[in-house]
Amino acid sequence: MAETVGTKTVLAAGAEEEKGETARLASFVGALAITDLVKTTLGPKGMDKILQSMSGSKNVTVTNDGATILQSIYVDNPAAKVLQDISKVQDDEVGDGTTSVVVLAGELLREAEKLINQKVHPMTIIAGFRMAVEVARDKLRGMAMDHGDDEDALRKDLVNVAMTTLCSKILNQEKGYFANMAVDAVLRLKGSGNLEAISIIKKPGATLRDSYLDEGFILDKRIGVGQPKRVENAKILVANTAMDTDKVKIYGARVRADGFAKVADIEKAEKDKMREKCDKIMAHQVNCFVNRQLIYNFPEEIFADNGVMSIEHADFDGVERLPPVTGGGIASTF
Repeated sequence: MAETVGTKTVLAAGAEEEKGETARLASFVGALAITDLVKTTLGPKGMDKILQSMSGSKNVTVTNDGATILQSIYVDNPAAKVLQDISKVQDDEVGDGTTSVVVLAGELLREAEKLINQKVHPMTIIAGFRMAVEVARDKLRGMAMDHGDDEDALRKDLVNVAMTTLCSKILNQEKGYFANMAVDAVLRLKGSGNLEAISIIKKPGATLRDSYLDEGFILDKRIGVGQPKRVENAKILVANTAMDTDKVKIYGARVRADGFAKVADIEKAEKDKMREKCDKIMAHQVNCFVNRQLIYNFPEEIFADNGVMSIEHADFDGVERLPPVTGGGIASTF
């Protein structure tokens, strides 16, 4: 009786408790249901799933990506949630194989269920799985080939890996073209592994074949009015600094002047301050100034008069990616 009262005290109203074989069976059923859901999307012959939103928007998504499918469905089974998390981690860390890891884990659980029904202890099954992992790892290491010293062979291996990845994607009709493009982009990183240095710019229109890999860094922003549109042997200054103080900005205060002459003096002081800041920037003998924040008309005119190309509002991605490409850093003060 005490146990019953204690259980009712701990559990919330409407909660259900499962124990023993019932709980174990529920876990198997939930995990295998998730596996069967995404299994048909695996591989180049995999089928797409049509996902319809349960909200009022009624959005419809057509995809065969395992991570997208699992993130779009509501799951309340603990074992199914584990598979959902596995797929998400795979997507974040690798970017591919989201369906494969779920299908592999589900099939292992399917075989484990047979052993459970034969009264084999779960810890014995886990120990067997761990032994199998070591055997599989040793076998893969024995089969592995290192082409790190042969650039041609390494590139061929990378292209094959990329083409295999693209087989189940929407680009599978042009997988050879995009596989070579992806390998070229990765090889330009010189082994750094920082994929964030690769900027992907999406533009509507044209065909898949019109996509290209540019020899450099593309910053999709507007150049200042009256400034040079092309600069060779550029000396670039990347900054994150305010260039919009050519107007009076005193927050939380009120300025009273005796006449328009005093207001003009205040504006002149602000312009002199901005001119001094621009002079400090140009003292570095740069001919291209890239700023994360806005550049107002007055400093833009100063840069134009001195033949300096200025780019405003480069955003976080542009400012963070440009210094590694140019071998520089971000300046906040001058």
